[in-house]
Amino acid sequence: MKVLLYTRRGCHLCERVEEMLAFHAPAAVTMDIGTSPDLEHLFGTRVPVLEVNGRIVAEGQIDEQELLRHLGPSGTDP
Repeated sequence: MKVLLYTRRGCHLCERVEEMLAFHAPAAVTMDIGTSPDLEHLFGTRVPVLEVNGRIVAEGQIDEQELLRHLGPSGTDP
């Protein structure tokens, strides 16, 4: 499973999802949209944006239950 989280520096919602991913999907990749004008244009203020296997599945206020639902059993550590 490929998990990608689009974030922005200083975003408290992003930091919260990053912490949850560190526990539930440590192989997840984080991408700061501020490093790319294209990503900045695409996502703007929608961060955090969670992408799983190339598909955007959640954005904004993502709680742990929603995160786990999108990761499924294969995204959690045993």
